[in-house]
Amino acid sequence: MEMFHQVLYHTANTLNLLIVAYFFLGNGIYTLLMSISLAAVWIHNRCPMSQNLDDIRHSPTTPPVTIIMPAFNEQEIIVSSVRSALQVDYPGMQLVVVDDGSTDATLERLIGAFGLARVNLIYRAALPTACVEGCYLSADYPNLLVVRKQHGGKPDALNAGINCCRSPYFCSLDADCIMERDALLRLMRPVLGSPVNTVVSGGIVRILNGCHLEDGRVVEVRLPHRHLERFQVVEYLRAFLFGRTGWNLLGGTLIVSGALALYHRETVTEAGGFKADTVTEDMELIARLYHWAAKHRRRIRISFTSDPICWTLGPSSFAMLARQRRRWQLGLCQTLWKYSEMLFNPRYGTVGLLSYPFHVLVEGLGAPVEVAGYLMAPLALLFGLAPPRLYLAFIFLSLCYAALLSAGAVLLEEFTYRRYPAPDDLRKLLWYALWENFGYRQVVVWYRLQGVLRFIAGLHKWERVVHGADHIVERGAEGKLPVKA
Repeated sequence: MEMFHQVLYHTANTLNLLIVAYFFLGNGIYTLLMSISLAAVWIHNRCPMSQNLDDIRHSPTTPPVTIIMPAFNEQEIIVSSVRSALQVDYPGMQLVVVDDGSTDATLERLIGAFGLARVNLIYRAALPTACVEGCYLSADYPNLLVVRKQHGGKPDALNAGINCCRSPYFCSLDADCIMERDALLRLMRPVLGSPVNTVVSGGIVRILNGCHLEDGRVVEVRLPHRHLERFQVVEYLRAFLFGRTGWNLLGGTLIVSGALALYHRETVTEAGGFKADTVTEDMELIARLYHWAAKHRRRIRISFTSDPICWTLGPSSFAMLARQRRRWQLGLCQTLWKYSEMLFNPRYGTVGLLSYPFHVLVEGLGAPVEVAGYLMAPLALLFGLAPPRLYLAFIFLSLCYAALLSAGAVLLEEFTYRRYPAPDDLRKLLWYALWENFGYRQVVVWYRLQGVLRFIAGLHKWERVVHGADHIVERGAEGKLPVKA
């Protein structure tokens, strides 16, 4: 029995040392990313741009772009979503809506709202997809094409849209998202301003809950009413303004949100299009593009910019939040495992040496390590591995430091873009940034751990997030937008 206690003591002591080391490593990297992001956003907002939006809008060399909107059973929101996308300010823009075998009235409502008529178009399947059953055009909206196909999932619908795309670039847009009018121009700016072939240009996603809409456009940005949704506002600010902005400046962008991303069509087609072997097809494509470029000795760039904005609904219940975070974590683990040869591989530059290890050690293993830390706390106190006050103080201080990082993201938003203009918004966001780590963080970590366990078990389930329709205010006549994602 004494030997058992000694083994347990040494094991617990070793685990505690590893957890402490992990804390300093993870928070040290986040602090570095915060510093880099501050510099990047300052430079982006204050230094003269190589091309302003008017130059891009009026230049005869600006390439046309096709927006691809996959839709499955979106009858309640599809008309408003399409009207919103058609208002995007960009020369030579076409919208391709891919009805992925909806079983509701999605197609019928599109036909009625836009006067669509079925036409015979040549469909060249550069990427294999489920069978395309028909194409529809509108005399009133010549830049709108609706494609009806058999159900094959979101990656399959995106590939069908790519097959119909005739422009050199395309932009993926979820049917439940609202793109700001100038977002495409802002996404194109790093493409035109880079000497390297920029094959992906990503933007920022913000929480739509609580905002006021008019004719499918965000006319007034407001904070959500529910606590759960406000915590997500802070979480998104930290993830995009700190994490992705910092990695972009280092040249290590590994995650680009598929809700708003501009892609070079030929490169994506050569790399095989979107795949369905993970539950996060957008991240898998980014990792595959790096892998493909290294294999074919192509020099590419994947960019993230913090001012092209897409608005999306965040989950308003813990049940839907659990579905979302489990899927994100499962897809992250699937992608990291699939391209594990990139880990610490100098062939992939900054991505292989810095970004990929970070996502494995911090994003991939973060949830299991943090849960282990919470479980080890009572064990450490029980076996006297540390004085109770010292151990509890360490946990408290670690959470406070994480809260400080969240507060930094809120202040960065306030000093730069300031999308939440109400006088009381800053105080509220700072309050939620401070308290996010005492309850909400632990819930999200638990959901992420479930995603890791599903990956270990070999599960491959896409969990659909369903939203209510009472989280935004629509002033127009089209009804509330959107109701599900």
